[in-house]
Amino acid sequence: MEGRGLRGGFTADASPLHTSQPLRRTAFNRLFAVVYFSAVIPLLYRHVQNLSLYPTTTSFLSFSITLSLFISDLVLAFMWATAQAFRMSPIRRREFPENLRRIIKDGDHVGLDVFICTADPHKEPPMNVVNTALSLMAYDYPADKISVYVSDDGGSALTLFAFMEAAEFASHWLPFCRDNNIMERSPQAYFEANYHSSTPQLDKIKMMYEDMKVKVEQVVEKGEIIDDYITDDQRRRAFNQWAKGFTRTDHPTVIQIILDKSKDKDISGHSLPNLIYVSRQKSKASPHHFKAGALNVLLRVSAVMTNSPIILTQDCDMYSNDPRTPLRVLCYLSDPEMKSNLAFVQFPQRFHGLNEDDIYASEYKRLFKINPSGFDGLKGPNYVGSGCFFARRAFFGGPSTPVTPEISELNPDHAVNKAIRSEEIMTLALHVAGCNYENQTKWGSKMGFRYGSLVEDFYTGYRLQCEGWKSIFCNPERSAFLGDVPITLVDVLGQCKRWCIGLFEVTFSKYNTLIYGSQSMGVLMSLAYSHYAFWPIWCIPVIIYCFLPSLALVNRVSVFPNALNPWFFLYVLLVLGAYGQDLFDFVSDGGTVRRWWNAQRLWMIRGLTCYLFGSIEYMLKSIGVSPHGFSLTSKVLDDAQSKRYGQGVFEFGVPSPLFVPLTMAAIINFFSFILGLAGFLRGSTMKGLGLQVILSGFIVLNCLPVYGAIALRNDAGKMATKIIVTSTFASLALYYISSLFII
Repeated sequence: MEGRGLRGGFTADASPLHTSQPLRRTAFNRLFAVVYFSAVIPLLYRHVQNLSLYPTTTSFLSFSITLSLFISDLVLAFMWATAQAFRMSPIRRREFPENLRRIIKDGDHVGLDVFICTADPHKEPPMNVVNTALSLMAYDYPADKISVYVSDDGGSALTLFAFMEAAEFASHWLPFCRDNNIMERSPQAYFEANYHSSTPQLDKIKMMYEDMKVKVEQVVEKGEIIDDYITDDQRRRAFNQWAKGFTRTDHPTVIQIILDKSKDKDISGHSLPNLIYVSRQKSKASPHHFKAGALNVLLRVSAVMTNSPIILTQDCDMYSNDPRTPLRVLCYLSDPEMKSNLAFVQFPQRFHGLNEDDIYASEYKRLFKINPSGFDGLKGPNYVGSGCFFARRAFFGGPSTPVTPEISELNPDHAVNKAIRSEEIMTLALHVAGCNYENQTKWGSKMGFRYGSLVEDFYTGYRLQCEGWKSIFCNPERSAFLGDVPITLVDVLGQCKRWCIGLFEVTFSKYNTLIYGSQSMGVLMSLAYSHYAFWPIWCIPVIIYCFLPSLALVNRVSVFPNALNPWFFLYVLLVLGAYGQDLFDFVSDGGTVRRWWNAQRLWMIRGLTCYLFGSIEYMLKSIGVSPHGFSLTSKVLDDAQSKRYGQGVFEFGVPSPLFVPLTMAAIINFFSFILGLAGFLRGSTMKGLGLQVILSGFIVLNCLPVYGAIALRNDAGKMATKIIVTSTFASLALYYISSLFII
């Protein structure tokens, strides 16, 4: 089982199903943490010592500046300390699916229920959702063991129509994938990768796909399904459910079995997977709990219909890139030493269509790849919402403390022995999808996906691990899934702002990651989860360091030690150490220096925008001033925006308030840097201001895209005039106010 750092699970004849190995840099990480901590403590001590001198030997101005820097450095120290949990014991895993045949015979694979959620056909184009579903239906896995459930929280007949068309195409697409052993089983991805190829079989199926795509996009554009496309009575009955008074926020449950594995065959005679459309009942009088509520409906409906032991949750725009992915999962879920307390296997989110330098840091390399390896060496990674295979049992209490659902048909051990189209099954499925079904039950609190946070993925994974479950990070060389990324800055920041609100909802709940988490999971796991839960407080040091030193520089007030002071070198050591280790981690994981530069730039931008606004919105919501809802990130691509994104040009065209603090920081630091540099060149007395000039220059470098959007561009992505004017006046006001105090 162990040797030379290798650990793993084995079959009866000692063939490994999986192995794990510590990363080589673990010892260095631990040593660096000790050294860096030894430098942080003196800095905080110096701040406390200076604060204690007020009011005897220091002025109120000096006290205020020191207090601001102390708070800022305290937050930075806390976030650095929580990040060390990821660096204590990172590991790398490897799977051997070819050895599964020794323990699993053909046809003995366990069932797999796939959950795909969509909510708006105009922001999440149905063809994207269809491509995701088709890629998952085409897994190298027994088709009669796969059931795909599509949750349409927008209650749109357009989405149902798209999947009816997809079902017809699937009868041709699945045999094509199987016969040609192709890897890209999303039709769109495959045809794009083989654009110049041409064979009679390929041309035929590509034409079928294009015909389907034209139909679906025409229907979405018109906003209704024309009679020519309603080809039989079954379709007519299905679409008649959208009667007068049916709205996206108030409508009955719609469950449509589009494909039934017991009846529907592909053109080669093989069974097709189950494909079920679900639009849960909605009522303005009942809470619906956003995506977590939709997933719990799928959890119950699938339990009634198929009750497969394994569940895959997938974003609607993230298609399968490796058809053998379920077999990798079975390497863990079939390990008798592991499966009894294994809740889920999480794959990293990876993306196609990133521009060369990933200007918006949409890869989230640390969030989706680097940190999960560190999590994995503890008790396993957090759940990130997509590309995650769950053991159904994990949703019903801890490994040793099961929670019994209110009806036996929802029990994870319940055997479904009736046809999914039977009246009894359909009646019960409609019942458990009702908007009042969860009243007076444990759904969302003790069972299923957990309610109470907009980031239901983070919260659910956290709660499961607090109950004693473990997880696995599976990161194969070939990406298991590929998804779309936002191509405008406002979408990137809007998505992050929503995360911040949800994270604070966890932080300020009774399940606080520091207190409850440390009691339930131990200190290191608690710190790792706290690193995410406290994400929004990054705005405190970012805002202070972006504005305070530059405003003080304009007024010739020093806030840092001069170059002859030993404390100067401590600041330099801490900054270079933090940035140097971050760069090392990033590049070691296959990143480039340019992508790392953009990642640290976006960290600063987020601190001035979404971290700040997310924190404000959460506080307002907490006192009942600004209730928030779940907002979707648009997946619709604009040609001009796509072109600018491909060229690495930032998109500022939307006059969003998010851009005001960012533009203010750009303006103030530009002028403070110019004035500071001019002072040095003139030989003026700039004692103790050197670090402030360097810091302003660093911020100016990070803000170069902002300056271009303000003054050098004429395209639709330039900074809106309204934002420029507002930011300019706000900057002047902030300078005037600061000059009254910083003298």
